[in-house]
Amino acid sequence: MPTITDEQREHVLALHAEGHPRNEIARRVGISAGSVTNICRAADRSFDRSETKQATEARQIDLAAGRTRLAEKMLAASEAMLDRIDDPYLVYSFGGKDNDYNEHTLESAPVEVRRNIITTAGITFDKLTRIVEKSDTGLEQAVGVIDTLAAGFTAAAERLRPETPPDED
Repeated sequence: MPTITDEQREHVLALHAEGHPRNEIARRVGISAGSVTNICRAADRSFDRSETKQATEARQIDLAAGRTRLAEKMLAASEAMLDRIDDPYLVYSFGGKDNDYNEHTLESAPVEVRRNIITTAGITFDKLTRIVEKSDTGLEQAVGVIDTLAAGFTAAAERLRPETPPDED
């Protein structure tokens, strides 16, 4: 491990006196940030962390806002899929020796597609719940979003439930 020279120590203390942040001093002098901290501590100097704290708090607010925006998009996409689950569904294929295009419209999506829609909505519900748990702001809005999604699940489940119970043999 290379030894820190007296010239580097003086440079660190001079940059600190000018008000440069620790990591910038480390880059300029070519030593580790920990070494900068140790040099300053030995000289009874410290770094002002108030700007770092404010920046961290601002970043947390930005991340919370981003989570809320993402939750709203996820909810909108899931609701759109659930709303269209009973719509006519186009199936198509290319095939044959002439590579013909064939299509047919079904009354509603096949069971596998319906299952995928419900699974996607369930994943969305789970993710929204976790996003809300991480957020300490907008609780009422978040609860409203989850209530709306839960109502969508209920409606989808009622549509998928068979009207008559299956025969038990």
